[in-house]
Amino acid sequence: MQLRPNQRLKLDDTDDKLFYAYPRFVTHVDEGFIQQLTDLYRDRLKPNTRIFDMMSSWVSHLPEEMEFDHVEGHGLNGDELARNARLNHYFLQNLNENPQLPLPDGDFDAVLNCVSVQYMQYPEAVFSEIYRILKPGGVAIISFSNRMFFEKAIQAWREASEAQRVELVKAYFASVPGFTTTEVIAHKSTLPNLLQWLGAAGGDPFYAVIAYRS
Repeated sequence: MQLRPNQRLKLDDTDDKLFYAYPRFVTHVDEGFIQQLTDLYRDRLKPNTRIFDMMSSWVSHLPEEMEFDHVEGHGLNGDELARNARLNHYFLQNLNENPQLPLPDGDFDAVLNCVSVQYMQYPEAVFSEIYRILKPGGVAIISFSNRMFFEKAIQAWREASEAQRVELVKAYFASVPGFTTTEVIAHKSTLPNLLQWLGAAGGDPFYAVIAYRS
């Protein structure tokens, strides 16, 4: 799988660091989505393991009762990451400029990415890095809804339906030899589109694409 150059384009092609320079202390999905994601983490993550929370923010979706050996965070806004009490350490890096992570091979039991995959211009490279830093048997969980900063999402994502976005993420995993066959969890919204966009409670669809390093 290889995105075409035009599919990687953003409507706003200014430096991402400028867009994320100011903290946004808000949640980007509704409580229903957050609860489903926390439940998924509770089911798939193991205590006392090493977690990499990629493209994170000030909010952690990890179950409060679970303790981990280390939670490494990553993002583009230091103020947001500093507010995330679950992170033991974090670093700032624009993956669209440099997708290579400053992390050791086979160091993490899980890599998490919540509602940010739509902004990756070079997802093939990023998913290759996810594979590299995972331990054998480690899990990658990519979750998303239908919300986004439209001007910063890549064209392939903006123009796709929700079902096509699931296929995109599956293809990102499939582009890297060594991941298991992907598992998809899809809970579509039953609210009319207008109410979804207005942010009505229970309106956010929940999607997660999951794979393991073989």
